[in-house]
Amino acid sequence: MPPLKIMPKKKHLSAGRVPLILFLCQMIGALDVPLDPKLLDDLVQPPTITQQSPKDYIVDPRENIVIQCEAKGKPPPSFSWTRNGTHFDIDKDPLVTMKPGSGTLVINIITEGKAETYEGVYQCTARNERGAAVSNNIVVRPSRSPLWTKERLEPITLRNGQSLVLPCRPPIGLPPAIIFWMDNSFQRLPQSERVSQGLNGDLYFSNVLPEDTREDYICYARFNHTQTIQQKQPISLKVISVDELNDTIAANLSDTEFYGAKPSKERPPTFLTPEGNESLKEELRGNVLSLECIAEGLPTPIIYWIKEDGTLPVNRTFYRNFKKTLQITQVTEADSGNYQCIAKNPLGAVHHTIAVTVKAAPYWIAAPQNLVLSPGENGTLICRANGNPKPRIAWLTNGVPIEIAPEDPSRKIDGDTIIFSNVQERLSAVYQCNASNEYGYLLANAFVNVLAEPPRILTSANILYQVIANRPAFLDCAFFGSPLPTIEWFKGTKGSALHEDIYVLHDNGTLEIPVAQKDSTGTYTCVARNKLGMAKNEVHLEIKDPTKIIKQPEHAVVQRGSKVSFECKVKHDHTLIPTIVWLKDHGELPNEERFSVDKDHLVVTDVSDDDGGTYTCAANTTLDRVSASAVLRVVDVPNPPFDLELTNQLDKSVQLTWTPGDDNNSPITKFIIEYEDAMHEAGVWHHQAEVSGTQTTAQLKLSPYVNYSFRVMAENNIGRSVPSEASEQYLTKAAEPDQNPTAVEGLGTEPDNLVITWKPLNGFESNGPGLQYKVSWRQKDGDDEWTSVVVANVSKYIVSGTPTFVPYLIKVQALNDVGFAPEPAVVMGHSGEDLPMVAPGNVRVNVVNSTLAEVHWDPVPLKSVRGHLQGYRIYYWKVQSSSKRNRRHIEKKILTFQGSKTHGMLPGLQPYSHYFLNVRVVNGKGEGPASSDRGFHTPEGVPSAPSSLKIVNPTLDSLTLEWDPPSHPNGVLTEYTLKYQPINSTHELGPLVDLKIPANKTRWTLKNLNFSTRYKFYFYAQTSVGSGSQITEEAITTVDEAMASRQVDIATQGWFIGLMCAVALLILILLIVCFVRRNKGGKYPVKEKEDAHADPEIQPMKEDDGTFGEYRSFESDAEDHKPLKKGSRTPSDRTVKKEDSDDSLVDYGEGVNGQFNEDGSFIGQYSVPSGSEHSESPETTELCSEETVVPTAVDTGYCGREAKVPHQKDKAGKPGN
Repeated sequence: MPPLKIMPKKKHLSAGRVPLILFLCQMIGALDVPLDPKLLDDLVQPPTITQQSPKDYIVDPRENIVIQCEAKGKPPPSFSWTRNGTHFDIDKDPLVTMKPGSGTLVINIITEGKAETYEGVYQCTARNERGAAVSNNIVVRPSRSPLWTKERLEPITLRNGQSLVLPCRPPIGLPPAIIFWMDNSFQRLPQSERVSQGLNGDLYFSNVLPEDTREDYICYARFNHTQTIQQKQPISLKVISVDELNDTIAANLSDTEFYGAKPSKERPPTFLTPEGNESLKEELRGNVLSLECIAEGLPTPIIYWIKEDGTLPVNRTFYRNFKKTLQITQVTEADSGNYQCIAKNPLGAVHHTIAVTVKAAPYWIAAPQNLVLSPGENGTLICRANGNPKPRIAWLTNGVPIEIAPEDPSRKIDGDTIIFSNVQERLSAVYQCNASNEYGYLLANAFVNVLAEPPRILTSANILYQVIANRPAFLDCAFFGSPLPTIEWFKGTKGSALHEDIYVLHDNGTLEIPVAQKDSTGTYTCVARNKLGMAKNEVHLEIKDPTKIIKQPEHAVVQRGSKVSFECKVKHDHTLIPTIVWLKDHGELPNEERFSVDKDHLVVTDVSDDDGGTYTCAANTTLDRVSASAVLRVVDVPNPPFDLELTNQLDKSVQLTWTPGDDNNSPITKFIIEYEDAMHEAGVWHHQAEVSGTQTTAQLKLSPYVNYSFRVMAENNIGRSVPSEASEQYLTKAAEPDQNPTAVEGLGTEPDNLVITWKPLNGFESNGPGLQYKVSWRQKDGDDEWTSVVVANVSKYIVSGTPTFVPYLIKVQALNDVGFAPEPAVVMGHSGEDLPMVAPGNVRVNVVNSTLAEVHWDPVPLKSVRGHLQGYRIYYWKVQSSSKRNRRHIEKKILTFQGSKTHGMLPGLQPYSHYFLNVRVVNGKGEGPASSDRGFHTPEGVPSAPSSLKIVNPTLDSLTLEWDPPSHPNGVLTEYTLKYQPINSTHELGPLVDLKIPANKTRWTLKNLNFSTRYKFYFYAQTSVGSGSQITEEAITTVDEAMASRQVDIATQGWFIGLMCAVALLILILLIVCFVRRNKGGKYPVKEKEDAHADPEIQPMKEDDGTFGEYRSFESDAEDHKPLKKGSRTPSDRTVKKEDSDDSLVDYGEGVNGQFNEDGSFIGQYSVPSGSEHSESPETTELCSEETVVPTAVDTGYCGREAKVPHQKDKAGKPGN
């Protein structure tokens, strides 16, 4: 029958499961039998050693000796001991006791007895009715820490440079002592390539120096087991220098005997240890191989290591003691071979070869395993070990060599294997395998337990397994039985056996579903069968949706001090509760307020450099864990460079070197170099140069006579660093200036002088002390020599007594105490100007229209200008109105025309006026004499709007209009035009009535009007040229009281109420029709503004031809005339106040009559903006006296101001009052 093989249960699934006792545990070379305290109490088991003391057991003689031996079995085993191969009767020794239920010995040596008494080889045996297991041979020895033997150590005196070995030779202790060298103050002696401690504890000097002199070289031996330190006698060393040695010889020898000491010569290396050219080294497999070479020589040699015909193993090779010791850990047979150490100094080299052989104590290849067999079954015990030399295998049964054990017909020994066939229950036993060679042994216990048991399922019933979809599911069915039961799985109550085409059936009974799906949910039954019976168990499986991160955190690059946010959204099975944890670099987040976590976000404020790293969002449920990571890179402007150094210092160049600061995770793109001139501009830094971010040096060009300091700034994509610390100062030598002053000019301020100015050099440009300027000049058109003068600390020189406006050649040259600058450039200037002498002649005026005139004149001779010709200036003024004679003018206007122009335009003139003008030439000094005054007339224009309009004395059927004439008639008024039309309650306009009124009227009464009706009036004046701008007003006729009374009476009648309802319905229909018509444009107002029209007489002119010149006002008398404000609104008493316009040369033009549509609606502009044709020109001159002038139809010289009345609209859209 096949052997019963019990496999360990695989624990793969959710929490809440009952742990099973079925497991494998290797302890002291034996295997446990599966035991469940609840189910298998009646099963028997041979003994198994579970714990024992080490083979080489060194004990502290100051404490009790405890030799461990623990074992388990069923029934519980009994224990016995042997000592040095014979039975150890513990009952006869009162100091020895055995712990209850254990085989552990306790030897009481604290109160009495000595540890040395109990030295020996101990072995424990655990025995029950099924067999006997034995422990290793435990060698018990007390630790020893002996003292150094007394010895007298002579002081050592050496010459400087000699080699030395200070011996330690510690006493032999158990275990061996740890050696170190210290002084009397317990301070470790410093070691180096020259001075070091060998593996044997000696102190080696490759060569001695005077500083090695001391009297307390002390070797210490530390015995850790007893926690004691033993001290050797101090060694005194004195190293004598050559001079000191010569002085000693001279003091003890006569002159004839003195030869003198010579210093130690330099010498090639020789080895202090090991000796000779070759040596042998043997090490056991698994230990640390330590090879040592220490050499002497002058200078101190350096040690190198190689392996002949091979390479040193990677990751296992280490150098100690300044490369004098080579160590290879976990050494194997492959590390055998020849190793060579090489000591080398400038005078030569020496070699030593160490032949390494790696031996091996026995080690397991296959240790024997416990067997549980049922009667009649077959089985094998295998014991295989290896070593160098190859170990010998010996078998024992129940602690007795198998050769002398009782015969067993079912057992056959074949070297390292025991074969069992057709076993019987009475043949249970414990077998021992001993593998040994000269370097050690291995001992393993393995039992053969013959049992007959029906199947038993050890997994708890009705366990609920929860598994994430698309992952493997493992359903446990831990079992026991002898012979080995067969296992079958079923799904559901009537399902068939599950087969391995979809499922995986493990030897330990576990059912694996490789990819669990939602339809894998259900109840599963495990059935165990053997020839002695059957057992079954049910478990349940649920499949859950996997946890997913649907929004992962994203990588971020942020600047130091800013804020960063990571988002992590998780989707999970609704029956599972996830826990979201944020990690930084796979550890916990820093415990700082700057880190805040809400449902889906991690926010870090005031980010610092330390915050950079990997941030992980981990979502954990009881079944799965998912995570996503993002990297945060914290960047900032670079740290400033440091360690600035100036090298290669020449007269006009220097090399600057620096060390870059941290780039703060953003590569440096460039370095900016600035300099300070401490001599001329202390504290002011100037740009010197820029270099790429990969450079750390720069060759800088320098100027003479500057006390330089430099600083460097680093720049990356984030910004620029703060400046570095300033470098050392460097003063360059003085030299002559290499440049001259700039911006040299020559301009006279008086008719008889020439003022020469220039931009002086700054201190940096002076190149040396004693900066001065050589100023030179001469007339351009003459043959005079240069006149020169040297000045200092100025930027201007005045030459007096020059002719008026004569060209001069000028130059200014810099010089200092060292010499002159290069020859300067020559510039041309002029001496001072004087007023022009001649007036322009042949002045002619061409009147273009009522507001515009063109002026022509002849140019003056250039010589008479006596300066730079700047242009011509026209003075013009209005003398009188054509309608009112003998009026004095009060203001002159000025227009300047640049350059040599001989004509220009005068805009903004007042129509129907008389003007005078004259022309003057202008240079840099001022104006010349005026030409003769030239007069001209402007023709009539359209008038301004009437100054006011008000409605008085309203009656049932009449309204009276009163008005004031236009403030600017701009000609002879011929008549007034009045237009009016009714407005109903829905703001619809009635028919328009047009009425002509004589020009001498200022009042008019309209009769036969409708009672209680609102009317809108449009009123304007006319000249022979055309209609002026209009003024509007609205008024309402009064209500008939009798009719109102009748209406009240009628309103009380029932028939009237019915009639009114019908009328209301009709009105509603009419309103709808009106609304439709109004949307089509037929309602009042049609337009919100009246169109403005330009004066048809004004001709188009370009602005940039200079024709209109520059305007300014010239006051001709002492009266103060100030412009009045625009935009006065109509007052509540329906009178229109006079309104003054702003002065403007461009607001000119004539008015245009309003226009009407076919349906009678008015098209026009109720408010007059700045720039319309009604604006008053700024040249308007008040010619009236304080006495009021009453206008008539003939007298059109009415004195007043133009009224510009802005007409507002009310909320309903009609014109306002």
